[in-house]
Amino acid sequence: MAEPEFPHDVPHGAAGQASASGPDGTEGARAKAEWRGLQGDVENLAGVAAEQGRGLLDAARLQAQDYVERRKGEAAQSVQDLARSLRGSGKDMSDKPHVRAFFDSAADGLEQLGTSIERRSLSDFYGEAESLARRAPVAVAVGTFMVGLLAARFIKSSNAPPDDDLRDEFRA
Repeated sequence: MAEPEFPHDVPHGAAGQASASGPDGTEGARAKAEWRGLQGDVENLAGVAAEQGRGLLDAARLQAQDYVERRKGEAAQSVQDLARSLRGSGKDMSDKPHVRAFFDSAADGLEQLGTSIERRSLSDFYGEAESLARRAPVAVAVGTFMVGLLAARFIKSSNAPPDDDLRDEFRA
């Protein structure tokens, strides 16, 4: 790493020459030593700041992982509850075996999905999403576009006032 340029506003003489403030050049040498000391202090502070930044990032990463793990458990439980409900609905169809088989099959699939959600880690989900994006980038782009359209439609409809209020404003 190249050494930074000596500041111009600090009095210093040419290398080995006397400065204007002292016949033996001690003032310039002392200024250079102070500059190097200041430079070392700044480098030490930068190192400490970088280390604290890494610690902060690690703490944030752990909090995010803990949050995802809690939400993952809740999602898995919701999927399994839906599977139980679906299986219960299928039991009412005892006189229609094909319909009941459909409900049972759907419930089995949901139970497997719930178990899979519980078993996998955040890095597993991330890896699978990345793999899907690499295998089918067009499908991911289209899916993202569709989710964006649905989100925009939802946001637009949630901000719209009721129709009755609109009619009253135009009558006045």
